[in-house]
Amino acid sequence: MLISRIYPHKPHKVYLYATCLVDMFDPETGVDAVALLEQLGIEVEYVPKQTCCGQPAYTSGYTAEARTIAEHQMSLFPEPIPIVILSGSCGGMMVHHYPRIFNDHPLHQQAIAFSERVFELTEFLTSVCHVQLTDKGNATTVVVHTSCAARREMNVHKHSAHLLSQLTNVEVKSADYEEECCGFGGTFSIRHPNISEAMVEDKTRNILNTDADQLISADWGCMLNINGALEYQGQAFKGKHIARFLAERLKSHDALTEASSQSTNHAGVNP
Repeated sequence: MLISRIYPHKPHKVYLYATCLVDMFDPETGVDAVALLEQLGIEVEYVPKQTCCGQPAYTSGYTAEARTIAEHQMSLFPEPIPIVILSGSCGGMMVHHYPRIFNDHPLHQQAIAFSERVFELTEFLTSVCHVQLTDKGNATTVVVHTSCAARREMNVHKHSAHLLSQLTNVEVKSADYEEECCGFGGTFSIRHPNISEAMVEDKTRNILNTDADQLISADWGCMLNINGALEYQGQAFKGKHIARFLAERLKSHDALTEASSQSTNHAGVNP
């Protein structure tokens, strides 16, 4: 399910939904995301009580429990401003599945309105802020992994590619079968560990075969799985979130700017 959206003009303020995995395993990525947004003159509000989006419960068949989690999350972001999220997987849950789990529920319209305010980070930078990047880093090569939900529900792999294409000192390499799942799948890796292990072994082998200097992803769930497998294999190679990578490449204030003209963008598939 690909998404086509009407994008707003760049706002003065946003909420940041960091995701539970960023909060627990890589809070510095959240700080980097805030810095990128503030560099564009956007005020960022982080709500400390935010927790899981409810995706693990939902994909495990616990719809009522997922709805309880979703209701709590929606209550934490009352202002009618965009919610920038650091995961295409969590974004897919909120944009597509929140309205679904509240179908025939008194909060259905609220869920729809909430879902329309949620934007994955690269999507927001590309289609809402129309950023122009000036690369300040040394020459490097990267390989990109996009989560299944980010690719198939949100279509935001194209936004990541658009941002990276603006970095003149970065060469993007393509891994074989790059569209395939890494084997994480939230609770899938717990319910089917042997299958998950085989999938991540394929993924890491294809990534390493690119001989890229760095691995980049916009989803920390996948990164946690892939990095864990690489560490188990004794590899020094590790991945990082695209927010951290961009923050490292844009080392001066004038390295992240807006395009000279902005217009409402109706197509989610085109930056």
